[in-house]
Amino acid sequence: MTLLSLTFHCEADALSQWKMYLKNELSEMIGNLMDAEQFILSDIESDMIQEGKNYNLLLFFDNAIIRQQFIKSELVNLEERITAKFGTKVLLFCTSLNPMKVKI
Repeated sequence: MTLLSLTFHCEADALSQWKMYLKNELSEMIGNLMDAEQFILSDIESDMIQEGKNYNLLLFFDNAIIRQQFIKSELVNLEERITAKFGTKVLLFCTSLNPMKVKI
């Protein structure tokens, strides 16, 4: 199992529009992903962020090859859609996670 963590940072002035996008379009896209076996979409609570808000999508993949294929295809499409709609108001940070020990 390998994981991919996608963190979305939304600036405060685009937050209401982002929440609607997250609830409708992004949630539907996530539900239709073929490569990810499971996912967790989260609202991030943090005292460290004063401007804007962060959200996270944690994707579970069977192996690193499938994750890499996702990064090269689906992630590119996702980034393009978000950039087209929000420009630099929503930033996407991608982190590959390789579990060393798992207890789920």
